[in-house]
Amino acid sequence: MKLYAKLLLLCSICVAFIAVRWSANVTPFNEESLKGARVLVTGASTGIGEQLAYHYARLGAQLVITARRGNVLEQVVHKCREMGAQRAFFIPADMASPSDAENVVEYAIEQLGGLDFLVLNHIGPSPYRMWNGDVEHTRWLLEVNFLSYLQMAQKALPTLEKSKGSIVVVSSLLGKLCGPFALPYAATKFALNGFFGGLQHELAMQKSNVSITICILGLIDTESAMEKIKGYINMSAYPAHDAAWHVIEAGASRQSESFYPWYTYYACLFRDWFPYYRDQAIQNSYTYNP
Repeated sequence: MKLYAKLLLLCSICVAFIAVRWSANVTPFNEESLKGARVLVTGASTGIGEQLAYHYARLGAQLVITARRGNVLEQVVHKCREMGAQRAFFIPADMASPSDAENVVEYAIEQLGGLDFLVLNHIGPSPYRMWNGDVEHTRWLLEVNFLSYLQMAQKALPTLEKSKGSIVVVSSLLGKLCGPFALPYAATKFALNGFFGGLQHELAMQKSNVSITICILGLIDTESAMEKIKGYINMSAYPAHDAAWHVIEAGASRQSESFYPWYTYYACLFRDWFPYYRDQAIQNSYTYNP
């Protein structure tokens, strides 16, 4: 019991210290500050990206959204205008194409006269199964889920520097904790966390005006996610509507890293403390019959 009490005390001290450090580097969130903000949202035809577009629209932002399907984007833009977006545009793009990634940023800057927020949310489709040795799919997914993020960030940085803007990266708990069935996807998210986490340091050392927010999300109830995990995972999924609002709030308050839902923070905090029990918990949370 004495050891348990000491561990509990240590955990409490760590959590309190992190909370103090976190609050010292956060700008208070004011919804009015997003009125008229110039925002580019990727992966905005469905799921979290679509909900991001609707939230920004309600707040009176100016929007450019992108995804692969132009007909669906057109419907989302129409709804954004009805919800209160000052202006809303769309541009279809395939993020596996380097030229498309750069063209989207150029289009957004041209239409909006600059950018205040670059919200990187898109992902490529990937099967949910044990890895079958397909290296080419992983290579393609890195282009879509990782390299296109770098290209868009590089293209947007000069205008974000002028506007004291923000890059918001939608990442995943699978980019912090290793798990089965989604290895190519997880690899891209680990890459995102590593690159943009390092870029945060470089921008701070350069006294840059640009902030980077990395959003670590758990299981969200998007249609694609629910379809993939069916029969594999028995755990609660959290609403995309709330996840999107969390991403917007974290970006607007210039948090360096944010977590949604609540358990993702503690999973990351304690992941290296008890590795045996961590791995047992991960493996036991999946259903698999060899």
